[in-house]
Amino acid sequence: MDYTFDYFKKSADYVRQIVPYEPEIGIILGSGLGNLADEIEDRTEIDYADIPNFLVSTVASHRGTLICGRIGGKRVVCMSGRFHLYEGYSYEQLVIPIRLFKLLGVKNTIITNAAGAVNTDYSVGDVMLIRDHIKLNGESPLCGKNIDEFGPRFFDTTDMYTASLRKTALECAEGSGLTVHEGVYMFFTGPQFETPAEIRAARLLGADAVGMSTVTEALTAAHCSMPLLGISVMTNMAAGINDGKLMHEEVGEAAERISAELQNYVKRIIERI
Repeated sequence: MDYTFDYFKKSADYVRQIVPYEPEIGIILGSGLGNLADEIEDRTEIDYADIPNFLVSTVASHRGTLICGRIGGKRVVCMSGRFHLYEGYSYEQLVIPIRLFKLLGVKNTIITNAAGAVNTDYSVGDVMLIRDHIKLNGESPLCGKNIDEFGPRFFDTTDMYTASLRKTALECAEGSGLTVHEGVYMFFTGPQFETPAEIRAARLLGADAVGMSTVTEALTAAHCSMPLLGISVMTNMAAGINDGKLMHEEVGEAAERISAELQNYVKRIIERI
């Protein structure tokens, strides 16, 4: 596939026909965290399958809809359901959501995910604001011909997870009822959970949490100079830390237990941005 600027613009043009305003904040919701979408007021929902040149979520717990409306008085566009490498998409395809946000006029993006805790000072239900990430496998989503309208061929990632947004999120954590950390997220491709040996290696490399998403989106946001806040919810302790096998059902159950507090927390952040 020859991805051109017009290829991505076609998706944005379709959404603009339905939603005539520019959203201020883009939101991507991770596994078990879709309830936040219910907080969107004056909503317009668009099925992913109806958007030209977009992708379709294949994870059962992901709704697969783009929702536009308001949260905390701010205009938002929210992806209820995201895309992963393990679904069979290429790295090159995984730039599509953030580039849609950029073309719609989004100024800041919030990405949430469910993650496994590597840092043994963390507990299930804790929240981690992503300060940085480690990606040692696979290609970059920015491989291939560069599209200059989005950003330069070579780009900086020093402040990829924007410090000023993390500062706001830390301030909003006070009184939230949540335990909030800052830390490093390590990307694994999945869909299998990481092995105990991989988790030991991740800890030695400085990772505090692991997961199968977010990093491709974060790199795409950095390429187009979009401020980004990454929020990981610790839905399980990573492999080998506790006895027993890891199961996907536990992810949703853990996210559901803190769902109300997390929704209120993200709403407070949106109001402050």
